[in-house]
Amino acid sequence: MNASVKQTSSLAIISLASGILGWTFLPLIASIIAIVTGHMARAEIRRNPEGLEGDGLALAGLILGYGAFALTLFLIILAVLFFGGLAVLLAWLGLAGHLG
Repeated sequence: MNASVKQTSSLAIISLASGILGWTFLPLIASIIAIVTGHMARAEIRRNPEGLEGDGLALAGLILGYGAFALTLFLIILAVLFFGGLAVLLAWLGLAGHLG
């Protein structure tokens, strides 16, 4: 009886951990790490399916990473638009005060 023992991909574990960190402490950096290592882990697992497992972990890391990355970009764009619009409004109000 020859039972093969599968090893969990280290990259998949890193992807999941980084994906969780992307939603907590390090939104942009950890999300990028989760995305990169998630894709690397899935490729590694596809190349060696008999010896490696952890595709679900890698997929979860990818989902968390992409989600946190998208939310972070959305919040950055929202902040730029808000503060940019606020600056334009303040400039217009300052200019309108001098016209009257």
